Amino acid sequence: MNHGVVGKIGDNMRIFLTSYQTVMLNKSGPTYKLIHTKKALSNEGIEVLFYDMWDHDLQIKEDDLFHIFNASVSTYSLAKNLLRFGAKYVVNPIFFSNHKSGTLKIYRELEKPFLKIFKRSSSDYEFTKYVCKNSDMVLPNTLKEEELLVNGLNVDRNKTKVIHNGVEKRFLNGDPSLFEKKYGVRDFVLYVGHLGSYRKNGLKMIQALKKIEVPVFIIANVFKGSEGNKCIREIENSKNITLIEWMGHYDKMLESAYAACETFILPSKYETPGRAALEAGLAGANIVITPHGGTKEYFGSMVEYVEPDSVNSIIKGIEKSLNKDKTSDLREHIKQNFIWPVIAKQTINIYNKVLNR
Repeated sequence: MNHGVVGKIGDNMRIFLTSYQTVMLNKSGPTYKLIHTKKALSNEGIEVLFYDMWDHDLQIKEDDLFHIFNASVSTYSLAKNLLRFGAKYVVNPIFFSNHKSGTLKIYRELEKPFLKIFKRSSSDYEFTKYVCKNSDMVLPNTLKEEELLVNGLNVDRNKTKVIHNGVEKRFLNGDPSLFEKKYGVRDFVLYVGHLGSYRKNGLKMIQALKKIEVPVFIIANVFKGSEGNKCIREIENSKNITLIEWMGHYDKMLESAYAACETFILPSKYETPGRAALEAGLAGANIVITPHGGTKEYFGSMVEYVEPDSVNSIIKGIEKSLNKDKTSDLREHIKQNFIWPVIAKQTINIYNKVLNR
């Protein structure tokens, strides 16, 4: 098996991308971030491979570099074992909390006596801190995430560098007629993502969507369980919502849906920053999104922000978005700052900095 890295990084150095064990099952933000980081780096002449946990013959070396996506209990063991072998690693923590950094600091102080008594106990905050503390560089997705890590978890600011999430340039060129011909509608409201996840706020979103007088399409992977079942029942009792239970990420019809919709909605509890909203914005859609989690850093004043806990706020945001003209401002902003070739170059700079120390 060839694990070698070629190109700008150096012939004797190897780079592996990795994450928690179920990342490919989840088909969520970290999944596509892994896939497209690898693809974008390859396009820049850098060979990186996914770390294969089943490769029994793999020998970890001191000049290997691992790029871990996620810092939590699920990647703690990986980070700990990399340290044993002296391998370098950088980490995208993909960390966020609705608590302020001061609250996180107080919480961690309060738990210290319990951790001393219960020696083998630890909170997820401590696992996140461990993975970040022992990394060579910490790469948050947003300035807000960086602030939480530094001021809430005491991560060294000198080893942090914000690397934003990326989006595929192909969403600039979606053909709206594909979706319009198949479903017979245009100028509709669209949601793409998961249903049944607490963070995605599906129930309140659907309750709001039922009260607007335009067609709505939800393209979603529905989680099994109480929340997902409630979402399905709400959709079945609606007059204007069509559920498409998942569509492949590389399906031309997904590109077309983004291009054909009038407004894309993502009123989650928080997003960092919401990959689907970046895709829709690049396709030219108006965006309605949560203000929580770093979205303002990506979308600025070019979208409508709504409070996820308020059905009325979501309704008003959708109505305002539907009544305003589309412009190219957000599209150009995303194109200039967040497409994968831009992110790849920033990532390569980090790799070179770490490997050449």
